[in-house]
Amino acid sequence: MLDYAALGALAAVIREGSFERAARALHVTPSAISQRIRLLEERVGCALVIRDQPCRATQTGRRLCQHVDQVQLLEQDLQGTVPALVQAALGVSRATVPVAVNADSLATWLAPAIAAFGAAHPVLLQVAVDDQDHTAEWLRSGAVLAAVSATARPASGCNSRPLGAMRYLAAASPAFLQRHFAHGVGAASLALAPSLVFNAKDELQSRWVRRLCHRHVELPRHALPSSHAFVTAGLAGMGWGLHPQALIQPHLDNGSLVELLPATPLDVPLHWHTARAASSLLDGLSAAILAAARTGLQPIPGA
Repeated sequence: MLDYAALGALAAVIREGSFERAARALHVTPSAISQRIRLLEERVGCALVIRDQPCRATQTGRRLCQHVDQVQLLEQDLQGTVPALVQAALGVSRATVPVAVNADSLATWLAPAIAAFGAAHPVLLQVAVDDQDHTAEWLRSGAVLAAVSATARPASGCNSRPLGAMRYLAAASPAFLQRHFAHGVGAASLALAPSLVFNAKDELQSRWVRRLCHRHVELPRHALPSSHAFVTAGLAGMGWGLHPQALIQPHLDNGSLVELLPATPLDVPLHWHTARAASSLLDGLSAAILAAARTGLQPIPGA
């Protein structure tokens, strides 16, 4: 049998980021946390925690944390069907549901869905943000129980369902467009005009340019890891970028942003991946997210 007190200590260290904060969360001493982690590492025969600032889980540690999350969700489901267990569970912390999502989904259609779910269910949502081409890695590694991803194929032990396509439009301020693209939008002008990217993983701008120019163009880039700051920078004339249509439609309507080339959207299909072993409570989150996607995203052709 697994030592769930030790597993709970491991999950707390990773969630809180340090042994001291984990001890406060579990109302024990830091030495007790250290002892539980040491005994667990001795039992599994490998390191589980990278003792850094903040503490991070090794690959095996992430798998064990995912198992703890699943067990907590199963216990809460059981409390719903066996009321006598509710009294016994008083004082126990709520189950944590870790999910990985892309920033643009969180800034548009996704936030209301997960906020409503979190308010209505006895769970604590822990949302990690990464590029949509990389969120599936979080699920594959065991760091989360679910993910919004551009990857359609599910990892082993996971399910995948299509959500819809996020529509992006290449846009900039009118002054920026006049300054950098007065003679047209092409490889030469794009190689000189500053672009906006979310971070080093963001390839949307390059994908749009490659589709337009049929070749790679090295783009000068400003990095802004915030969906709303991205829009603010575009409005200020800092650069051009691929923006979610849902975020910039009001600015397109009033003329404060304009498309570089009309009728050239970039649609990014998104999929909802979940750990197959997760409980029916996670199915409720899935239902909320799928419902939100039906109104907030474009249909995926053939899905």
